[in-house]
Amino acid sequence: MALLKLKDRAMEAYAVARNAANFSLLDSDLHGVFGENWESLNFSEAGELLGRGGLTGEEVLIVCVETADEINLDPVDAYVRAAKRLDMNVVLIARDISPTALHHLLKLGADDFAPYPLPPNALSNIFDGLRSKQMRRTEAPARKKHRNGLILPVYGAAGGVGGSTFAVNLAWEMAVHTRKKDLKVALIDLDFQFGSVATLLDLPRRDAVFELLTDPDTLDGETLSQSMTSFKSNLAVLSSPPEIMPLDIVDAKFMQKLLELLRQKYDFVVIDLPKALTDWTADVLNVAETYFTLLELDMRSAQNVMRYLRVLRAEDLPGEKIQYILNRAPGFTDLSGKTRIGRFSDSLGIEVNILLPEGGKAVTASGDQGVPLADSSPKNALRKEIKKIATTLVDMALEARAAVN
Repeated sequence: MALLKLKDRAMEAYAVARNAANFSLLDSDLHGVFGENWESLNFSEAGELLGRGGLTGEEVLIVCVETADEINLDPVDAYVRAAKRLDMNVVLIARDISPTALHHLLKLGADDFAPYPLPPNALSNIFDGLRSKQMRRTEAPARKKHRNGLILPVYGAAGGVGGSTFAVNLAWEMAVHTRKKDLKVALIDLDFQFGSVATLLDLPRRDAVFELLTDPDTLDGETLSQSMTSFKSNLAVLSSPPEIMPLDIVDAKFMQKLLELLRQKYDFVVIDLPKALTDWTADVLNVAETYFTLLELDMRSAQNVMRYLRVLRAEDLPGEKIQYILNRAPGFTDLSGKTRIGRFSDSLGIEVNILLPEGGKAVTASGDQGVPLADSSPKNALRKEIKKIATTLVDMALEARAAVN
């Protein structure tokens, strides 16, 4: 009868340690919080339990880490990642480990930590906080808003045509315009090798982005949020990783999932694309609302656009989504400019509907300072034109949604 009673009890927590004897004082704290409804596991047992899917996701995982574990944190990494995939709460018990190791484990998604030996009531206070947080999440699930956002990629037909500058300033102008309208804007840098969004906004390149790309199976709403940073609390930014990575580090399946998560979390998603075409370029184009392609009035842009159009036709991709933008366009005082633009468009068989003026030295200065043109040079002609495009996009989207509703 005792065995049946033990088997029937609901496990609330598992304490994992390489050597449980080194954390013996933890037992009384766990009994105080969970009574008999917890179990101690070694690394092998924990790996088996997590690997076979023997958890419901409602349990708490207490991971005990000591100095000897720092030699190889891979098993601990695996337990934390597996538990967070199940949406479990994870608490670290740290015994003489370095701040670097602790920071690394917290970045993987651990919810909290406590030093060993534990201060009085430390564990009960942690779990009281976690339970309160869980109650708040479960009490109002209906308030979670899926935004069905618009994907707005920006592609530069050649190096130096201003694609990243346009993407950064467009996203910022949209963020400013929507600041009081309960709308969210995100800026995503998909150039994993030489993306410059972080530089143009003076933001740190986060290790979490590197970890997300190298372990794409972990992609979900939580890991995406952990990988993103904020610019002035108005614009969410996913920068390129700190290290150069191959563009095929992720596949089309990852990109489709990433885009869907972004559409759920944000109303407008501006994407700065790499110059190279990849296996997932078509996925971005297919889901895009409008696909901005920047070019200049030169032979480089013309030849690259011709080759790009051949790819679109060969793959039967929706080229009608592309909105061509001529950067550094001739001014109204250039009497032959309109004719040159017309010949350029006719030779390529495209329509150039948006003309951006030359921004001058202010554009370089803005990039060097790591601020948008709106901050460094608000009266700049290029900034004014990008602001018009941003406000028009937002207003048109809101009108379309209002008509549907």
